[in-house]
Amino acid sequence: MATRKIVTVGDDTLRKVCRPQEKFDLRLAILLKDMADTMYKAEGVGLAGPQVGILRRVAVVDVTEDHKGLLELVNPEIIEREGCQTGREGCLSVPGRQGVVTRPMKVKVRYQTRKGQWMELETEGFEARAICHELDHLDGRLYIDVMDRELTQEEIEGHIPEDDQPEEEEE
Repeated sequence: MATRKIVTVGDDTLRKVCRPQEKFDLRLAILLKDMADTMYKAEGVGLAGPQVGILRRVAVVDVTEDHKGLLELVNPEIIEREGCQTGREGCLSVPGRQGVVTRPMKVKVRYQTRKGQWMELETEGFEARAICHELDHLDGRLYIDVMDRELTQEEIEGHIPEDDQPEEEEE
């Protein structure tokens, strides 16, 4: 297990737009494995290239408790969005802070695998939120740039009204 140093807010790397990943080789496979190991060790649900100092369009996401739902997203783009959800978000690159952010309830993302194969994934809820959060990183955007409001320390440790928001109903 190889972990990498997580870049934190204040480092210019987090504010840069990432370049497409063009080579699908062993270096990419090692980067994706290292990113997943780093994310799991830090107890996060997502990690993007710039968060480990790599300005490439790569991200990993796993919102499952058993760590069996790893998504490796290479050159991802959201091609459809639907509905909205509002909830709390934090970030491994913004330690100790959380905010309330509004994101799409459902997304369809087009991406490449570590071998370069194009795929599409439709997802919703927390996984859609996590994907949107990570893809923002690839364009130099942090959740603190798009949050509705920042949470106080008391709210971080406790309950906020947004936690009670019901999932969007099917139409």
